[in-house]
Order: sequence, then structure tokens, then C-alpha cells
Amino acid sequence: MSEAPDFLSDRPESTGAIRYRSNGGDVLADVLGTLRLRSRVFCRSDLRAPWAMTLRSCDYAHFHVVEQGNAWLRLERRREALPLATGDLVIVPHGRGHTLADTPDAPPVPLERLPRQEAGGHYVLRHGGSGAATQILCGAFELGLGSDNPVLAALPPVLHVPGQSAGTGAWLGPLLQLLLHEARQPRPGTGTILTRLTDVIFVQAVRVWLDAQPEGGGGWLGALRDPQVGAALAHLHREPERDWSVTELAAAVGLSRSPFAARFRELVGEPPLTYLTRWRMRLAASLLRDGQLTLRELAERSGYESEAAFSKAFKRQLGLSPRTFRQRAVTAPERPSAA
Repeated sequence: MSEAPDFLSDRPESTGAIRYRSNGGDVLADVLGTLRLRSRVFCRSDLRAPWAMTLRSCDYAHFHVVEQGNAWLRLERRREALPLATGDLVIVPHGRGHTLADTPDAPPVPLERLPRQEAGGHYVLRHGGSGAATQILCGAFELGLGSDNPVLAALPPVLHVPGQSAGTGAWLGPLLQLLLHEARQPRPGTGTILTRLTDVIFVQAVRVWLDAQPEGGGGWLGALRDPQVGAALAHLHREPERDWSVTELAAAVGLSRSPFAARFRELVGEPPLTYLTRWRMRLAASLLRDGQLTLRELAERSGYESEAAFSKAFKRQLGLSPRTFRQRAVTAPERPSAA
């Protein structure tokens, strides 16, 4: 993937807890927590037809809010385009390159080549001719430790939340209005408010998408809604250090071993204990970045009797020893700031 646009600035990390209860455990919040979600509004676009701009592939999840007018979004290597209208929210969760334009086939200009002006911690971009006006707020989510995260793996290439769709008006409109107000009238604290709002918007968009999935659909996220598998995931997340067996886990959710194991694998995509190992290592990686625990303490929290066994499992999952992972996390350079 290419680097993110050079005017994506450093993002303060969100620490607000956003809850999504599932069978007695906030599994979604647990997994979102390991994403280390960081969000940022980086560009307000004032556009007049004809216009088109391309955002290159990067390690960020992009989001766009259509404040006024209409637009089309097309992913790279895709022919079909998605129509967007006033009030719509769209998220490109996997960082794929895409084009925004006033017509589906308009020739685009790379975003980084367009002139822009700094305004209140982000940029204002003006592009196009003298035709119909469109205003779009653009931003990004940086998803640390996101490559192996089941939330991201379950999401489609594009999350589209129409502004006028049933069930979204109660939250989407007010949130987006506050987001747009803060972006257009920056004051002290605006950066923090925008970060928190975009974090909430990301989770709400995931919820909307999940609610629209048929029973048994939605991958790992859909598994949260299953009474037995969702409860099993809650047990694993609540006690990851426990020496679980498949039989014990099945009994905890009221099933016999074989039907439970088959159901879990069908919905989650892997056996229960394989999932447990991956979850333990995902938690350990998050804690290693914080640097507060010794490797021995991490081993105990991860359900391993020895540091050596923990280190072996960690390297098998992430390709690095825990010590090397921690060193790289500590010495990793900051993202270049341009805002």
C-alpha cells in the first residue's frame, strides 16, 4: 500500500469506551480497544461540477460525510460506482484507493495535487468548475494492530450509511451536524471533539451494517448475535487467561462439545481454542505497546505458565518475539504531521 496522504496529521488516541453488549460481555468494545482507533478530520472539500479526485490506497480507513450536494464513490479496480447524497456517511475500512466525483466516469485528479489551505487544524480544499456545489468532509481512522482484527476482517469494502435511511436519523443527523459545525468553526478543543465524534461514528456505522445482516451473516460480528457462540466469545474475552477446553466452553453455554465446536467454527471461521490463542496474542500486543507489564506478567495474563511458552506462541502469531515487538513499538517514528 502507499503511504497515507501527507497532510494526515498525528491523531490523539481515543480513550472513550463505546459499549455494545453481547450475551453478558462487551466483546465488540474489547476488540475495538485492541484496534487502538485514532481518528482525524483532515479535509473539508468545497467542490463545484465538474470535479473528481482520487485518494490513493493507504493504511488508514477513510470516511466521507456529504454535507451538501451529491457525489459518486468508486473503489479502485471496480467499475460500479456508489451514489451519495446530502447527509450520507461512507467509510472505506480497508484503506483501498477510491475516487469521489460529481459523475461516475469523471477523470479524477490525485487528492495530494489539489491546492488547499490550512484552517483550524485541517485543510480546506476547493476544486472543480462553476457548476452544482457539493461539500464533503473527509477524514481517516488509523487502526493500529488492525491487520489481524476480526472486526475489520468482517467488514465489507465500503460501509454506506444513507442519511435518510430508517433507524439512523436519531443518531446520524445530530452527530454529523455537530461534526460539521466543529470542523467549520474551529475553537479551542475542536480537535479533541472531532476525534471523539468520529470514533463514535465509526462504531455506529459498524452497528448499522451489522443490524442489516441476515441471521448467520456478518462473519465474526454476526457471531456476537448468536446466543451460544456470542456467549462463548464473552467467556473467552472475560477470562482469556483461563485454561479453557472446548468441552468446558460448550458446557458454559449449554451445548454438547461437537455441536458447539461446529457452530463456533461456522460463524467465527476458526476453532474455539485457535480463536482464544489469537485473542490472547492480540491483547498481549496491545499491552506490549503500553509497556507497563513485564513479559512474565504478560505470560500469566495470557494463560501461559512460562515466559518461554508465551514468547513462542506470540512469535508464531505475530512473526516477532515479544521483546522485539515492544522495542519496535517504543522506537517507531511518529507519523509526520501536516495539520
